[in-house]
Amino acid sequence: MVTRAADPRPAWRLIDTTLREGEQFARASFRTEDKLEIARALDAFGVEYIEVTSPAASPQSMRDAQRIVKLGTGAKVITHARCVVDDVRAALDSGVRGIGLLFATSRILRQASHGKSIQQIIEAMGPPIELALRSGMEVRFSAEDSFRSEEADLLAVYQAAERLGVHRVGLADTVGIATPRQVYALVRQIRKAVRTDVGFHAHNDTGCAIANAAEAVSAGATHVDVSVLGIGERVGITALGGFVGRMYSLSPQEVASRYRLGQLRELERLVARVCGVEVPFNNFLTGETAFSHKAGMHLKAMAANTGSYEIIPPEAFGMARKLIVGSRLTGHHAIAYRAREMGIKFGESELKAITRRIKEMADQGTLSEEELDRVLREWVTA
Repeated sequence: MVTRAADPRPAWRLIDTTLREGEQFARASFRTEDKLEIARALDAFGVEYIEVTSPAASPQSMRDAQRIVKLGTGAKVITHARCVVDDVRAALDSGVRGIGLLFATSRILRQASHGKSIQQIIEAMGPPIELALRSGMEVRFSAEDSFRSEEADLLAVYQAAERLGVHRVGLADTVGIATPRQVYALVRQIRKAVRTDVGFHAHNDTGCAIANAAEAVSAGATHVDVSVLGIGERVGITALGGFVGRMYSLSPQEVASRYRLGQLRELERLVARVCGVEVPFNNFLTGETAFSHKAGMHLKAMAANTGSYEIIPPEAFGMARKLIVGSRLTGHHAIAYRAREMGIKFGESELKAITRRIKEMADQGTLSEEELDRVLREWVTA
């Protein structure tokens, strides 16, 4: 029996498509300089792939793709295009190193989009895939709207793509209809049917994109499409930060060794600024309230062990926790904790009395840290 060397590649890789899917976000209108800045930031963060808008989309899209390629990023610059020869030629002219070709395979999109049968799709796939492969590109073939397609149709087109020699097949939850259980089951089926790598693209219409992407990886998917802040068509796709956070919670050392996690916050702020939007207050990992703790029982536990209510340490992502002690929900353990930080110690009865006073004051509005500290100091000197 021949023993094979272990595959040195990680089990999954990130295809960041902020500069392709993200351009489809309703609020996005990227200038060339914006794209270059975002590409540099994505490369610095450590994504394995940067996907750009098809160079066939417009003359400016071609020029932008060429400029991004010339950056010489460590990330592989790829594009996403229709499965037609002209789009492949445009991609070749741009200098990108890979291409994702697609055909809609669900009945509703076959009727509304290109009008082809599954057999006609298989026949049409050949020339563009062969051209891309002959030219040395990394090639992915995706079935658009995979989760509203018949499984037999998916297997037929994926196996045809594999016979042509593609490096990867892609499942796309184009309308965000899939559940995590469905994703796991279908990815497992595809892994049994083909030996190529498997990519996964999830839209977030029903809020399942991150969970679906994680289940795809669990079932054997090798590549996951993400975008910064999850921007994309409609409500967007799997968020880079949320997915990385999910995977960090499962394997912190692996994720921390692959990506510069402390750069995530600035990367998100960059994309938010370019799009003219705000980073949501409850954004995964980097939102204003991401590591805030307020309830009395939470504060008590956090003072004893920060892991009690945090599955991810904020410092891993360049963030800091915030204990909100001056609210009506506070407890005497939290007040004692803050007092100790200030070098003040209260007796048990005194601590209960000051806690009651702070709760009364906080009924009129949460006290800022400065206001809370002033109350504690005044209590000592009263």
